[in-house]
Parts: sequence; C-alpha cells; structure tokens
Amino acid sequence: MNWRWLLVILILYGAWNHWHNRPQSYPPGALVNSQPRQSDVAPSISHAPPEQTDGAAVGSIPARNGYRVTALQSFSLEARVLGAEHYRFDREADIAPVDLALGWGPMSDQSVLDRIEISQAGRFYRWHVDEFPIPRHDIEVNSANMHMIPANDTIASRLNSVRAGQVVKFSGYLVEVTATDGWRWRSSLTREDTGAGACELVWVEKFEVE
Repeated sequence: MNWRWLLVILILYGAWNHWHNRPQSYPPGALVNSQPRQSDVAPSISHAPPEQTDGAAVGSIPARNGYRVTALQSFSLEARVLGAEHYRFDREADIAPVDLALGWGPMSDQSVLDRIEISQAGRFYRWHVDEFPIPRHDIEVNSANMHMIPANDTIASRLNSVRAGQVVKFSGYLVEVTATDGWRWRSSLTREDTGAGACELVWVEKFEVE
C-alpha cells in the first residue's frame, strides 16, 4: 500500500510540475518591439561577490573562490523567454546557474515561434526550421542565449522560476568573470555574432516577469 501511495504522489507531482512549467503561448503578433540597450561604463566598475550566508542560495558566490566580476557595458532588455536551462555540474554553474534563450521583435511573435524548434544544452541555444518564417538574419539578431548571474538571492529565486513563453525585463551589466587560476568567461558585446563566444554573460541587478 505504501508503494501505491508513493506512486500516486509521484504521478501527481509529475503532472503538476509539467503543468506549472508548460510553455506560455499568446495570440500572433510581436510581444516585445524594443531592442537590447547597452552603453559603456567606467572600467573601474566591478563586483567581488559577497560571502555566502545561506548554503541554499544559488546566487551568492563566496569571494574566497577567487571569482571576480568586471562590468564591460551596462545592459537592459525586455524579451520573451524562448527557453530556460538550469546547470549544476559545470564550473560555470557556480556563477550562472541559469541560461535564458531570449527573443524580441519578430522572435517574440507566436506565429513565428510556432514554426521554429528551439532547444538548449551545453550552454548553447539552438534553433531549427523546416522553412524560414522570417529571414535567417532576423532570427540571429533578434534572439540570444544569455548566461544569467544573479546579484542576490531574490533574483536567483526569480530566475529559477522562469518558464518559456513569459516576458521578462531585466537590467545589469555585460561582464567578464575571472579567477585566480587564470580561468576567464567573457560576454559577447553584440547581437550580430553566432556560435561559440556569442552568448551574453549578464550580471543581473533587476529582474521582473511582466
């Protein structure tokens, strides 16, 4: 009997989790018409992550680990979430545990997205089409995979709850992260690039779900 109850609980939890994390859809039409905004910042701006006070906090990275976060440009964006991927076992997960694939302009339009297959894995965002609903270049410059570094526990919690289809608005910095052993992770500063090194690495100071 105990095993039967456990099976029922697992089935119910799986059904709830599937419903809770289901992609959110909208009628046809672009949801976000604005473009990413970024500008130069003083090169002296940097963040040495605070000491971790709560072992469960995703975004609090102990300074003793040797990571340093330096702002390259200020950055803000309103976009539709095309996918959210959580990482736990790579080194980068110590800093950016969540990647968001984001789209704006035509890549926030449900009628366009219904014809594009989107996936995330290995810190990459990939898309596939059988027939282009919009020009290839429009897909490339109106969407991106972004590695999100939460500035505090509240933002970390919000990032953990994001699901595909939602519209989010955030601001912070495009950054470079370095460690004392020579390891480095640097953000792209343009939406025109593709492939390895094209993702944005974002220190997120404000984050809202619209």
